[in-house]
Amino acid sequence: MKTSKKILQKQKRRWRIRKKITGTAERPRLAVHLSNKHIYGQVIDDTTGKTLVYVSSLNKDLKGKDLKANIAGAETVGKLVAEKAKDAGVETVVFDRSGRIYHGCVKAFAEAAREAGLTF
Repeated sequence: MKTSKKILQKQKRRWRIRKKITGTAERPRLAVHLSNKHIYGQVIDDTTGKTLVYVSSLNKDLKGKDLKANIAGAETVGKLVAEKAKDAGVETVVFDRSGRIYHGCVKAFAEAAREAGLTF
């Protein structure tokens, strides 16, 4: 089965970004992923290959709220990722937008994380 050109271009963007962005123990990588229904955020230490913090719109902490993959949902998940990262002892991160444009939900996620105390 052939892979569409759009999917290939997105994968190439991800690889190009990941060549430049690497998370370390001092500055882990904050990765955001958006699907059509949900929002996912992780804080990853690439040197050890471990995920330090993981939050999605499916978390039990957010179960009562009706979150969707929109700007309001991105702000909520971004804020929760930052709070959990601070509890894990992470103050500064490198932001990985996963090949997406820094606009809309990605921007809302990043700004909510900044407001909650993460530095990047």
